[in-house]
Amino acid sequence: MTPRLAIRLNALVLYAVSAVLIMAFYWQLAYDELPCPLCLLQRVALTGLAVGPILTIRHGPRPANYGLVIIAALMGAAIAARQILLHIMPGDPGFGSAFLGLHFYTWAFLCFVMAILWAAVMLTFGRQFAPQPKAPARNTFEGLAVWLIIGLTGLNAASALLECGISGCPANPVRYELLN
Repeated sequence: MTPRLAIRLNALVLYAVSAVLIMAFYWQLAYDELPCPLCLLQRVALTGLAVGPILTIRHGPRPANYGLVIIAALMGAAIAARQILLHIMPGDPGFGSAFLGLHFYTWAFLCFVMAILWAAVMLTFGRQFAPQPKAPARNTFEGLAVWLIIGLTGLNAASALLECGISGCPANPVRYELLN
């Protein structure tokens, strides 16, 4: 795999993470379902997962970038698994509504597992790590992916601040604390 292809694939991962975050925001706003504290932590892990691809786009492929993806995805998978286990009892409706039969935290767990597998597979293509004479050139496709994630990170931070205020988040949020 060439460094250029690796950079393009990292940009695609950023678009996939952006799609997940956009869907979460859509659900939050359209269906008035505020994210719980564990949901907010899963969004943080998704944002952390994006750091590796951003570094790859900016500085070129490095094994450490994929390591960052794996670390963030492990953190996110652990948080999502905790939430799944909280609602595993028969008759427990879970937190929030389901999308295509699964709750968002279950989808998040699956996304984190896929991110771990993707990063592990990318690590097997050693040719992308060959020294390059200069930093790879970025194009609009990759630049837009980076700026989209940065914008969504800002929106997530603003949303969490509105929801929780400057204190701890409520376990079962029903309103935006800073708007009351």
